Amino acid sequence: MKICFAVCEYNPFHNGHLKHLRYIKEQVNPDLTMILMSGDFTQRGEIAVTDKYSRAVHAVKAGADVVIELPTVFATAPAEIFAKGAVKLVNSFSCEKVLCFGTESAEKERLLSTAKALLSETKEFKKVYREELKKGVTPIRAKVNAATAVMPDEIDEELLKSPNNILAVEYAKAVLASGSKTGLIPIIREGAGYNDESIGGDICSAAAVRKAIKDGQKKKIKKCVPDFVYEDLPDVLPSADDFIFYSLLRAERADMRKITDCGEGLENRIKALLKNSSSVEELKEKIKTKRYTATRLSRVLLSNMLGISSRFVSDCLKSRLYLKVLAVKKEKAGVLSAMSSYSDYPVIARKNDAAKLSGVAAKCFKKDIFANDVANYVFKKLTNEYDMKTV
Repeated sequence: MKICFAVCEYNPFHNGHLKHLRYIKEQVNPDLTMILMSGDFTQRGEIAVTDKYSRAVHAVKAGADVVIELPTVFATAPAEIFAKGAVKLVNSFSCEKVLCFGTESAEKERLLSTAKALLSETKEFKKVYREELKKGVTPIRAKVNAATAVMPDEIDEELLKSPNNILAVEYAKAVLASGSKTGLIPIIREGAGYNDESIGGDICSAAAVRKAIKDGQKKKIKKCVPDFVYEDLPDVLPSADDFIFYSLLRAERADMRKITDCGEGLENRIKALLKNSSSVEELKEKIKTKRYTATRLSRVLLSNMLGISSRFVSDCLKSRLYLKVLAVKKEKAGVLSAMSSYSDYPVIARKNDAAKLSGVAAKCFKKDIFANDVANYVFKKLTNEYDMKTV
């Protein structure tokens, strides 16, 4: 059994994603194409444009065989944890496996050499890293700057200037650090960049799709997404800001300090500015600095709402978890019963499967349930965490 994995948000699914899946089918030619997809909340700290089951169905209609939910604790985390969590699920499989992802620079050796250098955290590296943090740069930029200063011949700094390349390096780091035998297949990302909000031709970024919807110009992106996706896109972007704001009002500073990336007194700054803000967006604008980017703040505020602490994320990274199936191609449904022979993680396809979870895995799954419940309220849909779509 050869499985090709792809880690995605599909927020929403667009023609660029369609080309990626076609590449996997035609060039990698695996026995199974398995998508590890974020649930209802994303790495940018926002609720997805459409619910996870709709997006999982879109993936299967476009060519995926199985869609597994990336647990919420990883899906809403910074790039390093996001990648580690995804590779952790991939590593649970003992068969032949490859991970295929899009980058702006699909040179595997450059990715690997840069990843190896970033993993080599010497005393000198740690010293420079701390000095960079004091300058007010983000943790990931501080790490890149430190590695570039200490190991200039091994770091490709140009490679680390785009979000997709940064995530690609994090995948490589996670694979190398875990000793995994997973093969890496980087491919060139076509069309618009990750944060490019322009629309031209039939390929645009997910950010462009979201902006068009936000601006009330949904029709502009009709040619950029498959018809079955366009039919499910909302006319107005969903928002979980009311839940986030309320959770901040209730939160204790001591608990907020335990959230990933909420250090250096950020919790005090949030609390001090909260009562003088009328919305989450206004609050973020008041807090935002070079170090505390809008995306980083969004993740912190979302993690507070979901009750995800840094310690719990660490526990999840160290523990045996599960494979929650969101959707499966009808012709491939039989593979689910065989997955136990390829992965040592339990497969969750119905409520009885989830009832068998215990310890950290059960607590991790409860976070998925809570995220699903919040999303149900926002989307005004009745889905449940035990569902599985056959397409």
